[in-house]
Parts: sequence; structure tokens; C-alpha cells
Amino acid sequence: MEKFDLIVLGGGPAGYAAAMRGIDFNKKVCLIEKDKVGGAGVYNGALSSKTLWELANNIAGINDTIVSNGRKPYEVAWEDVRKTVDEAVFERKFQYSCHIKLLQKESEHIQFKYERGFGKFLSKNEIEIDHEGTKKVIWGENIIIATGSRPRVMPNIAVDHSTILTSDDIEHITDYPKSLVIVGAGVIGCEYATIFSNFGKTKVYIIDRQDVILPFEDEDISSMIESNLKAKGVTVHHNATLTRMETINNEVEYELLYPNGFKEVIRVEKALLSVGRIPNIETLGLENAGVNMSARGFHIGDDDTLTNVPNIYAVGDVTGRIALVNMGEIEARHAVEKMFENKKERISYDNVCTIMFLNPEVASVGINEKYCIENNIPVKIVKIDFSVMTRAIAMRKTQGFFKIIVTNDKEMKILGMRAVGEHASSAIQAVGLLIKMNVGIEALSELIHPHPSIVEGIQECVRMLLKRSIFKSSVFKDKLACYSLVDGIKTPLERL
Repeated sequence: MEKFDLIVLGGGPAGYAAAMRGIDFNKKVCLIEKDKVGGAGVYNGALSSKTLWELANNIAGINDTIVSNGRKPYEVAWEDVRKTVDEAVFERKFQYSCHIKLLQKESEHIQFKYERGFGKFLSKNEIEIDHEGTKKVIWGENIIIATGSRPRVMPNIAVDHSTILTSDDIEHITDYPKSLVIVGAGVIGCEYATIFSNFGKTKVYIIDRQDVILPFEDEDISSMIESNLKAKGVTVHHNATLTRMETINNEVEYELLYPNGFKEVIRVEKALLSVGRIPNIETLGLENAGVNMSARGFHIGDDDTLTNVPNIYAVGDVTGRIALVNMGEIEARHAVEKMFENKKERISYDNVCTIMFLNPEVASVGINEKYCIENNIPVKIVKIDFSVMTRAIAMRKTQGFFKIIVTNDKEMKILGMRAVGEHASSAIQAVGLLIKMNVGIEALSELIHPHPSIVEGIQECVRMLLKRSIFKSSVFKDKLACYSLVDGIKTPLERL
């Protein structure tokens, strides 16, 4: 039986990062993947869907210009869209493939092995690998579970993968659907609504059980995104309960029930279920290793990546924490450092930078205003509109804003930020670093930013808090805001 210092189950972003970090410690590592290295992060998630978003966003930008000048909308055949996505996926797939082959050839310096097949626990150290019926058993001193997740389905809806789809299916359709209903108004649902409405070939509907999309975000973000979706022709069914959805004559018919008792029946060409994801853990044989589940029952219980079994770790989507590529990679690297470096510092989830590919894009780090209100946290908040930023004016992309939340004291340590608009994802890293460092805003106020750039808006935000700003919030009240939030009451800081 071949023995390893580390066995990694799953070759998605988290699993691959774990294996590579194990190599850094000169350990003998085995990576097991049943299907495709890169996982949903490449094939049905971060890379493929964001390639779609970039294409759709570019087309929408072109059409916003030429249609206003009286010209016909620019169109791209779905075949060409699919080709571009396939090229992007192949490029990343090729990088992974070459990397693995070259690593395995470096036998004198690196002890790395890649195994195709299903991995299953026989004990806390033994893993059985089943590749197309051929089985073998290997032994691992440490094992990391990084088997990812898959789209959740609804028990009363028959997913046929051709008319009623999941996010794994939607990118493999053969043409633009004439109409599409999306069940769920969270991040994934709103991203696909943005993509297909931006292409301009699909009538999009969203079924939302609540009275606002993206209910976890601040109202000013949710309302802006919804307003833009509606401007692209998207219909949002608010406060709607889906009572029936079925395929009839190759179309999807769905029925909605509203709080006032009103019922509505609509037919569309296709439906997309966007109601979350569930971990891929059922076939792992966790009971053979004694690994316990979380209190919710469908994720693996973990304490700073470590399960209840001392040599078995869980990272990425299987933990039920933050299901993001960057977070899965961080958890994976952290787990390896715990096992081989005895790392004591725990992972912090306070400064995780995220991005939502909407119209416009939304980036975030730390807590938001909604959280502060719900948890009665006294803070100071500053907000600047893109319309007063030179770079945004130059790009003719002035819709959006920066909002920064700091402690309500003299130190004004940054607790969170929301960036909405062009280049949003490039604007939050410095704030994420300051949150991790637990320092105040003074350093940002003195940093010399390139001009013109979107990140200059961050500097103007902190200058407002320090009463050093170029534009004064008391004058440009429709463009700038600077206030304290205590007991849910907003008080302009210029009055303090």
C-alpha cells in the first residue's frame, strides 16, 4: 500500500491549492479528482460564468451607445459566445494539465501524484480510489476533504437539464432562450439575470420570495441593481411563492401565489434554479473515518478547517462557510500550514473580499450598513458617488458609489466597505488589508493614488471622515454623505 504525508480529496480550487501547499513543505502528496481538475471554479462557476458576463457586459455597453444614436443593436451569435467561453475554459484547463504533468516528472525534487477516480474513506487513514471499476487503496497521514458542491434542486420540481436547468446546465444551452425564469434572487440568480438581459436576446423573469433582491445587502445597492435589471426588461416577481413548475410541450409553465391570494401562471422557454448549493459528501464514506457532520446536518463540521478527527481536514464548499474560490484556497493553504507548520493563528473571515458580477459590479469586504443596523453597532459611515470621481467621468460610467464603515471613535478603524460601479473589484484590496491590520484610516488619507483613478474615491471618503476633503458633504448632499449611525439613527457628521 502506497503511503503519503497528505491525501487531498477533490481537485477544485481548494483541493488544488492544498496539494500545492503540501509540495511547498516537501511532503509526499496525492491529489484525487473524479472528473476535472479546477472543478466548478473553472467549468461551471467563476471562470465560465464570468467570461459570459464580460461578453454580455461589453455587448450591452456597445448597444447603449449605438442604439441611442439610432442604429440597430449589435448582436453576437450564441455559437460565438459559446466558443469564447470554451476557449477561456480550455486555456485554464491546459494550464492545470501541463502543470500536473510537469510536477509528476519532477520526481527528484517533488513527490506528487495525481489520481483519477472516486476517493472513499475506508478508515481515518485509508482511501479507496475507484477509477472506472479498478480499485486500489492508499494510506495518508493527513487527509483534506475538498470535494466541493453542486447546485441544489427543489423536491417538487423535476430538473430535466434541458428546459428546467441548474447553473451547471445553463451555459451548455444551444442558443439564447427567448424567455427565461430564474428561481432565486441571490447572487447567482441576479448574475445570470444580468448576463442574459445584457445580451438583449432573452426576456428574463426572477422569482423572489422577499420584497427586495439581494436581501443581504444594503438597500441602496439592491435598489440600484434591481432598477438596472428592470431597465433591461427584467420582470421581478416579488413576495412570490412558487407553487408549481413543470415542463409542458418543451416549455416551462410556472404558477405563483402572492400574499394577497392572487395567482399567476406564466410560460417561458427555459427555467434556471438558483437556490443555493449542497456539498458533495454522500459517497465519501465519512462514517468509516468517524467524521461528524455540522449541526445543520448537511455540511462537515470543522473547527478552523479541522474536523473532529485529528488528521482529517475540511476546506471549501463542504464546510458550509463562504463558498468562494478565494476563500476555499485560503482555507486549504491554512489547513496544510496547521498540519505541517503547527500554525496557531486562526483564519479570519472579517476581511474577505468578494465581487458580484451585476450591473454595475458590486465588490465588498467586511460588514455593511444593514448589518450594523440589525446588530446595533455604532459606526461612522461615509459615501461618495461615482459622479464626482474624475476617472468615472472620463469613462462616462458615473453610476455607482463607495461606502466605507468605520468605528465610531477617534481611531476610526475600518470595519467594511461596499464598492458599486466600474473597477469596483480593484478598489477594495487596500481596505481589506487595513481591516486585517486593525488600523485606522489615517494611512489611506496620506497615500498618493494615481490620477485619474477610481481608487481616488476611497481617499476622498477617508478625508471626509477626517474633515480634510476637497468636496464637502454639507454642500454636495446628493453626491456625498458622511454620518454617524447610533441606535439606528443617522446624524450628519458636520453637525457633530
